[in-house]
Amino acid sequence: MTQQGTSTGPSSTTGPTPPRPGLLAVVLGLLFGLAGTSTSGVTVALPQLAGELEISTASATWVISAYAVALAVATPLHGRLGDAVGIRAPLCAGVVLLALGALASAAAPNLPTLLVARVAQGLGAAAVPVLAAALLSSRFSGPGRGAALGRLAGMSAVLSALGPLIGGALEALGGWRAAVALPAIGLLAVPYLWKRSVVPGDGDRLDVTGALLVAVAASGLVLAIQSSATGVAAAVTGAVLIAVGVPAVTLWVRARPDRFLPRSIVGNSTVVRSSLGAAAIPASWFALLLGIPLALAERGWTPLTTGLVLVPAAALGLVSPRLASVLLARIGARRTLLVASVTTTTGLLVAAAGIAWGSAWVLAVAVMLVTVAFATGQPAMIAAVGGAVAPEQRSGAIGVATLAFLTGAGIGAAVIGGLATVYGIAAALLVLLVLPVAGFVLLLTGRRDPAV
Repeated sequence: MTQQGTSTGPSSTTGPTPPRPGLLAVVLGLLFGLAGTSTSGVTVALPQLAGELEISTASATWVISAYAVALAVATPLHGRLGDAVGIRAPLCAGVVLLALGALASAAAPNLPTLLVARVAQGLGAAAVPVLAAALLSSRFSGPGRGAALGRLAGMSAVLSALGPLIGGALEALGGWRAAVALPAIGLLAVPYLWKRSVVPGDGDRLDVTGALLVAVAASGLVLAIQSSATGVAAAVTGAVLIAVGVPAVTLWVRARPDRFLPRSIVGNSTVVRSSLGAAAIPASWFALLLGIPLALAERGWTPLTTGLVLVPAAALGLVSPRLASVLLARIGARRTLLVASVTTTTGLLVAAAGIAWGSAWVLAVAVMLVTVAFATGQPAMIAAVGGAVAPEQRSGAIGVATLAFLTGAGIGAAVIGGLATVYGIAAALLVLLVLPVAGFVLLLTGRRDPAV
């Protein structure tokens, strides 16, 4: 964002109503959480959804994967759009599209229609994480920024962790369609955001071609991962998209160094290490929120009782913002990410053990661990990336970092959808261990920048 949009306090905000920082962070965190419940609140209803639409469980997981891929790919586009025209319009439009996509998903008569609606929902939801973080980063600096980002991540983690319980209750009352429609309540926040998210843009042009090329590569990756359960056609399609998309993205970045993936950002070592190191966290988070309800459903648990198992994680999420703020202030963003990587690895191991032993409460502990990792790792990534670039590049840099972060979410969902059907959920979670371990090594061995 421009320098005007990156001042250190609310007094410099261009707008009629100075925001209350605590309330603004809470509202943004709840919207971020609604984007999360679009996954967590739906996973508990997948068995009923699959039965009503007469599809397999593996096919039903595409409801999660399609949303996650759209969410990941559109995130940097919203970041660049925020740089170009300011935060208010794309943020409010994204919330509206998130809500309308949820309503369309709830009304879908078949899987193809449902997937189209879920993609639209993901495209809208993508505005929330990147522009919420950019908005808070533009209002605060130093410890205040860490506290605001921690509150954002903590509130989103709480609502996301409550998603299975809320989704299970809605499923019990009105079926899977009621659970899918939950994010539509985000429309209530639009008038508040319209008044309090005025941050000017720089008028730069958008790079739609770059966004499409990234979408091709990311979609190919998810298709390839999930192909073990969906067949040869998905594997071939995924391989072709990767073979075309990855070189095309590379060539485009070289030819257009200031567009969708600015070379100054993707070539920044702090941005790259922080983004890739943090991507394992949402991968594990999405994998648990998808895998645990499926595992408990196999043992006869209802969606509502499955949601109750995850309530302790939501309670823990309430104190996570304070923990994130303390860690960022005392050990810095890089070390906080290292701690989050270790916590994520531990959570995956505990989850695999819980599934093997058939213990719901061990699974609850696993989700608690990954909830803490998410609520501390995400603000640490944003703080590291935001502090590593010029103020006018902050929104775009956070968008690129969040692209990697949410691509991890798509990978986590795809691993469960693709590998769990063939090898079992516990084995799929163990495969995911490679991501937080690799992220830890990347963060540990990379060049140490003073800013992080």
